[in-house]
Amino acid sequence: MGERSPDSLHAEHLGRDALHPDVLDCWTGRNWTDHCNHSDGHRGDHHHWSVHLRYSNQRIRTRSLFRVCPGGAYYLISRSLGPEFGGSIGLIFAFANAVAVAMYVVGFAETVVEMLNDVDALMTDELNDIRIVGTLTVILLLGISVAGMEWEAKAQIVLLIILLGAIANYFIGTFMPTESKEPKGFFGYKTAIFIENLGPDFRNDETFFSVFAIFFPAATGILAGANISGDLADPQSAIPKGTLLAILITGVTYVAVAISTGSCIVRDATGDHNDTVIDTVNCTDAACTLGYDFSICKEGGCQYGLMNNFQVMSLVSAFGPLISAGIFSATLSSALASLVSAPKVFQALCKDNIYPGLGVFAKGYGKNNEPLRGYVLTFGIGLAFILIAELNIIAPIISNFFLASYALINFSVFHASLANSPGWRPSFKYYNMWVSLAGAILCCVVMFVINWWAALVTLLIVLALYVYVSYKKPDVNWGSSTQALMYNQALIHSLNLTVVEDHVKNFRPQCLVLTGYPNSRPALLQLVYSFTKNVGLMVCGHIKKVSRRPNYKEFFQDHARCQRWLNAKRIKAFYTPVFSDNLRHGTQLLLQAVGLGRLKPNTLVMGFKNNWREGDMRDLEIYINTIHDAFDLHFGVVLLRLPEGLDISHIQGQDELLLSNEKPPASNNNQVVISVSEAKDSDSDSCPSKTTSNQSSPLIIRAAETKGPLSQTEKRLLESSQQFKKKQGKGTIDVWWLFDDGGLTLLIPYLLTNRSKWGDCQIRVFVGGKINRIDHDRRVMATLLNRFRIDFSDIIVLGDINTKPKEDNKRIFKGLIEPYRLKEDDMEQEAAERLKAQEPWRITDNELELYKAKTSRQIRLNELLKEHSSNAKLIVMTMPLARKGTVSSALYMSWLETLSRDVPPMLLVRGNHQSVLTFYS
Repeated sequence: MGERSPDSLHAEHLGRDALHPDVLDCWTGRNWTDHCNHSDGHRGDHHHWSVHLRYSNQRIRTRSLFRVCPGGAYYLISRSLGPEFGGSIGLIFAFANAVAVAMYVVGFAETVVEMLNDVDALMTDELNDIRIVGTLTVILLLGISVAGMEWEAKAQIVLLIILLGAIANYFIGTFMPTESKEPKGFFGYKTAIFIENLGPDFRNDETFFSVFAIFFPAATGILAGANISGDLADPQSAIPKGTLLAILITGVTYVAVAISTGSCIVRDATGDHNDTVIDTVNCTDAACTLGYDFSICKEGGCQYGLMNNFQVMSLVSAFGPLISAGIFSATLSSALASLVSAPKVFQALCKDNIYPGLGVFAKGYGKNNEPLRGYVLTFGIGLAFILIAELNIIAPIISNFFLASYALINFSVFHASLANSPGWRPSFKYYNMWVSLAGAILCCVVMFVINWWAALVTLLIVLALYVYVSYKKPDVNWGSSTQALMYNQALIHSLNLTVVEDHVKNFRPQCLVLTGYPNSRPALLQLVYSFTKNVGLMVCGHIKKVSRRPNYKEFFQDHARCQRWLNAKRIKAFYTPVFSDNLRHGTQLLLQAVGLGRLKPNTLVMGFKNNWREGDMRDLEIYINTIHDAFDLHFGVVLLRLPEGLDISHIQGQDELLLSNEKPPASNNNQVVISVSEAKDSDSDSCPSKTTSNQSSPLIIRAAETKGPLSQTEKRLLESSQQFKKKQGKGTIDVWWLFDDGGLTLLIPYLLTNRSKWGDCQIRVFVGGKINRIDHDRRVMATLLNRFRIDFSDIIVLGDINTKPKEDNKRIFKGLIEPYRLKEDDMEQEAAERLKAQEPWRITDNELELYKAKTSRQIRLNELLKEHSSNAKLIVMTMPLARKGTVSSALYMSWLETLSRDVPPMLLVRGNHQSVLTFYS
């Protein structure tokens, strides 16, 4: 932004007050660490703010910034591959760094103890002295680390100067050969020695990879800078430059030292001046050409030479004690870096709250947010491994952990490229995704070659942690490449499905469920989810009635809250609201527009309109026409009726019951992104339960604040609304298959019995028949169901289905329809026609006479339902149809009311006559 002041900025559309204070910090140069440690109570996906900047007469532009926050390798992996991989590898990477502290300290302690041994100054014995020296050393390093990054940086500079001096001292010494050093194997640069040492000479069952496992941790310090990314002024520039330079400098140094020692020092030497060449016949190695016979070393016991003397660099150097100082510097520097890195990584992991119980280590202290608790934890882990006191045991342990971390770092880069997200724009000129993949594969291969069982244990630990995080599904949104790849795959598969014709074998119920707010009709939601879970699409449709321009801000906030509510309840469904002036028009919009390609609903699910007689009959007309519209659009229709009703949104405090087990939203997200987005969502992560105005939705009414004592009716309604969340126990699902609708009436009960909640229920099938052919009809039906491969407990053929209903029930039906009859005989024809046009739901005398038989059938079916299915867990019945434009809404609704009155929970199902069941002869 240069010299621009905050006063030169303003927010287009949102206004000045809409600018989040953290956004202004970005432009005014405040400490970025504050943003990474910022926890404002919003979810991860709400760290997006829309900032439109205009300066002078320039055009409005939007700028996106990204901050690499503390956590180093863990942060990079987690924000790229997501919390599953990030959490598992973060825990292992932090542990590996803690163990690395022990390795470096033990290396330091071994050098000190060897020096003490040379002057006979051991305190106890070599092993225990290593433990004592190591413990004292790690306590000293802990004190430096706790003092703060400034002291750690100063200490690192001092150690670096000593290390550089030791390296220079060594190379100077290689050009200063003396005769006193020749018996110990040092002869200066000789071609014969270089050629002899060029090939491998593994001893004592050692192999290349067993030696590599011990050497490899020496290269793990290249990520020390990345691990303290939160303390770097410009991590985006410093991390790649510093890491590449670290690889280059250390690689050149290691290779130069290896070539130098291999050119100056023989592998075995006795240290005895008298071992000169006597017999040239048996002496053929490089030392012989230089006048010494060290052939006795083949029998073992020699203490000098490259293979025996671990202090050989001190022998070669110009000033031996400076090499020891360099060893101290190298080990202490690496130990200090690991002691600082591990708590930083662990703190970042704990702040993300991926694993429960670790949040105590997330707290930071001081202006730099130092993880003091993490230091204590790292100290404890390091001390435990220091007590092992064997460098060759500790080194292979952490090699696999570091290799696993590096494999995932490489893979995360490859994965980001594979996802092909527009936001992935690597700036490194020579970047290639296949190099990253090769690096990841190579790391995995080396893990198994070094130690196959340790690699297997490491991978199992990573897998266990991955599965745990995947199951817990932390409430974070880091814009990971996993999300981007998931989108790519979903898009590709959806497009591929569009060219595939529907087939009866692949039919699945894909339901558009008119729930309103999802927590308003939980019984409807839970029952439909029982047969769509992992089988078919489920969309929760919500028609929001408006009389004026809707408030889209609240609209999007409600949408986000309700979708999160579904996710929190682990209901795999989409919430889709629309604005409309009435139920019918809104449903038409949903029926025509919801879905993508083949992922499109084919069944409309609604609640039964229990209160149809109490409200405006225009609403009933809209309700019935909505059903007709679904059939016109070739949808199946399912109606659920519970005796107590479905809608519980009017009960104050019901949300406390519904949301009592819902987790609070995650609040800490260490990634700061400024991007084009709507304004932030409100803190509430619950779905509004009801609407008090035409276009606004209230926040949750908490029971503790406003809830009064519930009436018995409300208690029964609440209890009924939760009945499908419980295990149903033993019982029956009674299927009344009265018409051939394509098989949807049979398919839904079959899918229900495949769920654990309904697993103890058995299917009973009721069909109509003739009294003199009951056995024959039962055998025919049993054969058909067996071909459909649908298990059933019984088939009941209703031979008396066509008998006349009881007179009492007829009188009840007559009383039911009486208020809605047109009674055209009592008025002039013109007046009757005018009234019918104004109130089309009215029932005419002609209509009653025309559908007298169908009316009697509904009354009789209700009698049979009460007789045979009064104890069923659920009744699934083929829904009767009414000819559109011929049967009035009041008559049709009276049929449905009569049919389903005073019976257990009932599903009225009517398919669109598309075959949904397959059978093989």
